[in-house]
Amino acid sequence: MKFRHYLESITGVGIYPMASLLIFFLFFTALTIWALRVNKSYISDLKQLPFAANDNDSEA
Repeated sequence: MKFRHYLESITGVGIYPMASLLIFFLFFTALTIWALRVNKSYISDLKQLPFAANDNDSEA
């Protein structure tokens, strides 16, 4: 028996693909809006984090 037959027996199963698509779309839309609006100095600080951790280790 194919997997599709199991899904056909579930009542209202058609809503799950639409809900998944909506969640996917909303998440990446929000992420894109955040990335475009975030303060550029915050991004610059985040870019320096790996190097700052290495600098602190070498001073100790």
